[in-house]
Amino acid sequence: MLFLIQPSARLALLLPLFFAAFSARGQDLGSLEGAYRREPIENGWHEGRIVVGQQGGQPSLRWKNKAGKEWGLSWAGAGVLRTDSSNPYYESGAREFRLRMQNGKVIGFTFQDDFFVKEGASVLAQKTGGFHGYISAQVEPPPREYGYGTSFYVSIWPLVTDKLSRFQIGLPSTWIIPDNRDFEKPLCPPGTVARDNWPERGPYYREVFQTIEGGLGYWVSTQFKSVNPKYRMNATPNGYNHEISSPGWGFGKTTALEPRQMGIAQLSNRLLVPPDGLTFEDGANGKVLGNAWMVLPFTKQTEGPSVPTGNQSWTLFLNSQNFKGPVAFFIPQTWSRLSQGYRTIVGRGLDARPGLMGSGAMEVNTVPFFEAKDRSGTTYTRIPKIQFPTDSEGVTRLMQDITFYTKGAVLSSGSFDPEKAWMPSLSAVPIRFHQGKEKVPLAGFDKHVETAIYGTPGAQSFGLSWTDSKSGFTSLPEYFKQVGGHRIAVSADEVPAETKLREQEFMVIPEMGSYTSPGNGIWTTPGPASKRREVVLNDGSVVTYAWYRFVDQPSLRSFSWTAEERNRLQKLAEMIHAKWPVENAFMPEPSSGQLVALDRGVIVSAPAGLEVGYVPIALSQRSASGR
Repeated sequence: MLFLIQPSARLALLLPLFFAAFSARGQDLGSLEGAYRREPIENGWHEGRIVVGQQGGQPSLRWKNKAGKEWGLSWAGAGVLRTDSSNPYYESGAREFRLRMQNGKVIGFTFQDDFFVKEGASVLAQKTGGFHGYISAQVEPPPREYGYGTSFYVSIWPLVTDKLSRFQIGLPSTWIIPDNRDFEKPLCPPGTVARDNWPERGPYYREVFQTIEGGLGYWVSTQFKSVNPKYRMNATPNGYNHEISSPGWGFGKTTALEPRQMGIAQLSNRLLVPPDGLTFEDGANGKVLGNAWMVLPFTKQTEGPSVPTGNQSWTLFLNSQNFKGPVAFFIPQTWSRLSQGYRTIVGRGLDARPGLMGSGAMEVNTVPFFEAKDRSGTTYTRIPKIQFPTDSEGVTRLMQDITFYTKGAVLSSGSFDPEKAWMPSLSAVPIRFHQGKEKVPLAGFDKHVETAIYGTPGAQSFGLSWTDSKSGFTSLPEYFKQVGGHRIAVSADEVPAETKLREQEFMVIPEMGSYTSPGNGIWTTPGPASKRREVVLNDGSVVTYAWYRFVDQPSLRSFSWTAEERNRLQKLAEMIHAKWPVENAFMPEPSSGQLVALDRGVIVSAPAGLEVGYVPIALSQRSASGR
């Protein structure tokens, strides 16, 4: 049970001075103390109190939650309370309570992208889970030999108009897992997150054993929010024990990965990969980005009693207006490490098996919403405006030109061999969404929009056909009314005024934590070959980076390779840098649409003397505001 600490007489005298310090900075926080909750309440971490106490003869603030955890708070200015290091999320970069004010009173705060509403505040609690489901198309399964690469184009645009809290939607992408359809033993050993917590994925755990996923989208874990989507590589090599999304960092983690967790090697000498994801130039309203994951033999297959490893390096290629070519690759040992302590899966990872690449889907994962009842007790809900660009025919093209490849499809020039490509047919899947923890089905979308397939095999695209939109932006329904067991899309005019839904504002959150790398170990021995440089990105962040000799980058230093193996790999990188210029077309050009431009900040040039055989590696990423 949580108890409010009653101030002593001395504390009572100090409190006015304490709160005056807040007021002097333009905030009247006399109403700060009290109970707060995050909706929906799922555990004790979602309810707590800010309490006033005394420490060292001075007034203090503490957060105490119903999970029995507590930590100190201090005023940091600009409506921010900073947590102390006893906060369990401190090392992951979540170190601030961002206050929300209304008429000079505190009505809640945001922490870790969650909004906690103050008890008694005259504001609706913003809930999470307002919209969940998929906009997807089924892809014809390729012949078994076409499991060594895939390419496609995805449209990119600002899905929202502000930097929303608790918002995660992925634009269409793919999901690659090793082809173990013929294997009938558990792929995830005990001790992995998937094996210990997801029995519904058993008994074989094929879909969660190892994955390459990611792509374009918005994520709750994004530290530097943007109205434009970002591109993030992401993979899990070990049943979701950890995830890898850049050469030095995991998915949404601000602390660099441990050496044995690293798995992505930077290959391009012209493109900088920020820990928080690749950014794009503004004005990408429906332009397309080419993606490809292709198997290349950068390393040799190894046998031996320890960790037998295949030679497959899954390599990301991008095709944009200002960058074309390979970006980075997953190091084969990343996939085989798990088999060292679980011999059952030797040879079953993405280092050795062909990949299974499924349907193209736009995953709607985490979206905030408001919920209220009218006088008759009927429930109404509201989600944020989620917008889509449309052409003159009222069509939004989401994904196109999906292609699968056989082994050896990347030629010595770097381009993809059309003789080793196969293009599937597509079929649209009806839109289905649900809302809230009760998973109430949402209905009424068919009056506004339907999924559709355009073109013919060889030049097909998957998208949306809108009933009342031509050339511009349109949006999904925002308001829903409970009718029986469903919630039906309604217009704003149909929502009763007493619900106050139309006047609610969704929480906006600026940057969160900063990414940092260690100042020792594989990051510094042998270390970079250049001085540190800085670049400002259009998401409001600053990336500090340096140039490393290719085989000396941290992710590759984490492997105990011989000098011969390192020299061979270095020469391959030098060949690619010298003979695969970023102006060349590697994957086929899109059948329709214009290529998008990457943020000019991530397009870099090497210092004199380091043009070939050296790569840019991000060392940190922080707010450009200096906060």
